[in-house]
Order: sequence, then structure tokens, then C-alpha cells
Amino acid sequence: MLYDLLYKTVLTRIDPEVIHDVCVKGVALTGRLPFVRDVVRQAWGRRPAIPVPSAGQGGPFARPVPGVLGLAAGMDKEGEAVEGMDALGFGFIEVGTFTAQAQPGNDKPRMWRYPATRAVRNRMGFNNSGADEAARRLRELRSTVRGRSIVVGANIGKTKVVPLEDAVEDYRYSAAAVARWADYLVVNVSSPNTPGLRDLQNVESLRPILEAVREAGDAAAHRHVPLLVKIAPDLADADIDAVADLVTDMGLDGVVATNTTIDHDLGEGGLSGAPLLPRSLEVVRRLRARLGEGPTIIGVGGISSIMDAELMLDAGADLLQAYTAFIYNGPAWPGRINRALATMRRPR
Repeated sequence: MLYDLLYKTVLTRIDPEVIHDVCVKGVALTGRLPFVRDVVRQAWGRRPAIPVPSAGQGGPFARPVPGVLGLAAGMDKEGEAVEGMDALGFGFIEVGTFTAQAQPGNDKPRMWRYPATRAVRNRMGFNNSGADEAARRLRELRSTVRGRSIVVGANIGKTKVVPLEDAVEDYRYSAAAVARWADYLVVNVSSPNTPGLRDLQNVESLRPILEAVREAGDAAAHRHVPLLVKIAPDLADADIDAVADLVTDMGLDGVVATNTTIDHDLGEGGLSGAPLLPRSLEVVRRLRARLGEGPTIIGVGGISSIMDAELMLDAGADLLQAYTAFIYNGPAWPGRINRALATMRRPR
């Protein structure tokens, strides 16, 4: 209730991107102050007693995941707030999107709120400091026992100025830079805010990118780094099937479904939040039917409540992610969702 009052009376009066940046830096600062971090963990982010099991026990990754719900890419674009997000109760943190070259993103304004529908629209354009700087931050994170304990995924995308025909090498560079420090990699070919990027979801274009990322990531990390591909909710069903078949054929580790949607009339950019849930559920359900029981599906798009989370898990997701609901529901929300889900879930 206090957060809801703060959001309505203060946060909504500030530019969405400004308050986003201020809040992420605040979470980052929380993660760097041991006493504050521990108080936040006890107040809001207490971990469930039962984690998601490791791959050896049927789980998605090499080690257990503390909670089913993780933070989606796009919130912590630079990988600077991982410890703070962990303290707030997210089970795993996906950082980025990182690109091989640093870039400022699209012109402002580029983020808009829609409280009536619990949605956010953005046309950010992968603004980040580049894969080398991301690697430096992740290496620093992993230099501590606490930092190494957090399950972290790295989301990589194409640099805007790089032509589509050179996308393979662009993705390869980013994968080689960050893979050593990540529990898993996600190839993002589904953001609507980089011109031509979604064309790379075509399996003929996607296959060489995934091959290059897998080769470069595993070589840099000296181990197998789980590799997933993130797809858009706007793909036709036949194209979803084609991506699923590619995942099976290549033996990839899974799919993140879904990114933001352009199926709206609000202006440029992708829409996230509650309106995505019906289509995201359809995509996850279709993927699970096509993929079978093996590959991991991370369900994301419109999860705002425990019921939404249960629906996504019942559709076939192994793990969940959120972004927009975190904005609307506040810092206590991820821990509360994870603790509730840990008492409710049955093995799939």
C-alpha cells in the first residue's frame, strides 16, 4: 500500500526513463551496502525454502535456482544492480541487452507508462556501454562469494550500426566477452527497437547466429554455457514452430518467450505488461507442445500475480521472468511471488 501511494503521488510525476535509472541505481547501491542489503533481504527478499533443482535433478541450469521468478532483461541494462535485485527476492537475474559496441540507444522520449492497463511502452534501442564493459562488471561481480552465488543470465543483441549481413560476427563478439561470467546466454533477435532485428528470427538467419554464439561462448567459458533464444509474441504460429524445430535440431537449451509486442496502436516501440499475457501463454503452450519435455522455456510477458504465474507454469514454462509488474507492484513483489510459488508448484 505504501509503494502504491508513492507510485501514484510521486513516481508517476517523473519521466519514466529518469525514474527507471534512479531506481536501478538505488537498487545497485543497496546491493553494495552489506547491512542495508541484509535488511532488504529479510524484509522483502527472503528466499523460498525449496529452490528450483539443478540440471542433475531435472532443473534447467547446472546449479539450483533460488526461485522460479527472475528479472527479465531490459531492467538492469548494464549489469550494475545484480546484488540488489537478488536481495529483493528475484530467483535469477538476466542482465542486458548487451551489444558488441557501446551505443546510446534511440532518441528520447523513449519510454511511456499506461497505468490503466498496467503496461509500459518503450523504444529504448539497446542503450548500453558495450560487451567489454559488461564483461568487466560481471567479472567484478563474480570476484566475491556472494556475487558468484547469484544465477545470472546475459542477454545479447545486435549493434544498431552493424549491417544485418555482419550480425553473426557481432553476436559472436558479445558472446565471447560475457559468457565466462554468465550461467546462461540469451540471443535477442526479437526487440522491435533495432531496425531489421526481428528479421533475424527467420531460421535461415538465426541458425548461423546461434552456432556462432554457442561456439564462442563455450570456448570463452571453457564449459558449456546454456544457450536460449528470445522470440517475439508477434511471430506467426508457423514461425514459432520453425524456431522450436531449430532449437530441437541444434540441441539448444531453450527459448525465452516472449519479448514486447508491436500489436498496439500507441505509437512506436514495444508494449510490455498485462496486455501481453494471453498471447504469451499461447506462445509458451505452443512451444512446449512442439519441443516436448526437454528444452527449458522461460515464460515472460504480462505476469502480474500468483495466478498469472501459475497459468504460465501450467502452459509449460519452467521458469518465469517479469519486468513491468515489478514497476507497478514494487520491491516486495518478487520475493512474495517466489515464496508463494515454492509452496504451490508440482514437478512438471
